[in-house]
Amino acid sequence: MAQLINLKTFTDKRGNLTVVEKVIPFDIKRIFYIYGVDDSERGGHRHKKTIQAAICLKGSCTIFNDDNSKEENFVLDTPDKCLLLKPEDWHKMYDFTEDAILMVLASEFFDAEDYIYEPYNDRI
Repeated sequence: MAQLINLKTFTDKRGNLTVVEKVIPFDIKRIFYIYGVDDSERGGHRHKKTIQAAICLKGSCTIFNDDNSKEENFVLDTPDKCLLLKPEDWHKMYDFTEDAILMVLASEFFDAEDYIYEPYNDRI
């Protein structure tokens, strides 16, 4: 199941510094970010082997997750929240604010064969 973790953040009068260190359970092979999203949904898949970590750097979005035993919505609305998605987590992202920037760290390089688009039991 997807897991929401809080990233360590240091705050003082100069601002905030958030660290992504020793909390991601994989070696990062790919980084991408999604922005400029209209009212569309993104994602709509799970993976065979890729693990992902999603961080909304600016603005907010919601990530729906289904691991075939539990469905849950996660709101990413601060850059110190990180959502870990396991390969079995069928997910979609939506409700992006106009200024949203969603960064995703991935355990694998892009491979079209790694994607499974069908939702579990056609419940979605």
